Amino acid sequence: MNYLWEQWLINPDRVRLGLQILDIALVLLLSYVVLIVIGDRRTLWMVRGLIFLMLAAAFSKTLGLALLGFVLDKLVIGAAVAMAFMLQGEFRRLLELLGQGRLRQLLWPSREALPQANSVIDEIVDAVKELSQNRTGALLILETDKPMDDRDFSVPGVRLNAEVSKELIQTIFQTTTLLHDGALLIRGGRVVAAGVILPISERAASRQLGTRHRAAMGITERVEHCICVVVSEETGSISLAQGGMLDRPLTSSRLRSILRSRFAKTSDREPVAPRLRTLGRQLIDEAITFVSRSASRSSSPPPKQK
Repeated sequence: MNYLWEQWLINPDRVRLGLQILDIALVLLLSYVVLIVIGDRRTLWMVRGLIFLMLAAAFSKTLGLALLGFVLDKLVIGAAVAMAFMLQGEFRRLLELLGQGRLRQLLWPSREALPQANSVIDEIVDAVKELSQNRTGALLILETDKPMDDRDFSVPGVRLNAEVSKELIQTIFQTTTLLHDGALLIRGGRVVAAGVILPISERAASRQLGTRHRAAMGITERVEHCICVVVSEETGSISLAQGGMLDRPLTSSRLRSILRSRFAKTSDREPVAPRLRTLGRQLIDEAITFVSRSASRSSSPPPKQK
């Protein structure tokens, strides 16, 4: 083994190739750790975009395109800062694990139980039912497909990033809290934000409808991939807005049925680690095989000439 290693180090081209392989392996390892910490399938698009910018910057430098490389470098820095701001909770967890020396948990994370769609719907319906019985006004936005953009809202609200629970929803809409006068944004099994201010619908509607109902109509008019659940503060009735139209009044069983048909198709988190782990092992095996073959070829004696 030492002889093969010495033969490998003798050739500078092989040393350069080995360093390039090590560089690629370390970048893949870092990307693997970041994806594990994030663990959000929707966020993978941002990670892919950042990787694309990095590759484009490296490719432009290779071609000698100085101005394009300069611009792409600045875009990479700006994208990295933006991702660090949007994913500050995930990066905080990464730094905590690094500071505690828990590298094994980063590379081989434990499989957490993912929230099932039915359990999330049950939490939402139970909370809405009790809010209705207590005549506590509430407004919930549920994404049914791709994430909504903050530009769809008048005010994005306060970021929470918490698991959906009946107690959390009821607490937020209590009149003594600072976030009750706004909407609650739910994405999959997570409460993304609270106190979201929505645009008001300009469509002619009954005078009995309050600001919450008009806001639910307004956001569903602008954005197709969302539905809104409204609890009236005056009557306690439950309404559901989709496509700018209100379906009211609803019973809790009817609301549960609609959410199972529209909202259950979304998923907040999807495990990405198992596939990445398999891919990582395959790449490592291929790299080891390539290095072993190259070293064996360099150590074998040249053929005798006749």
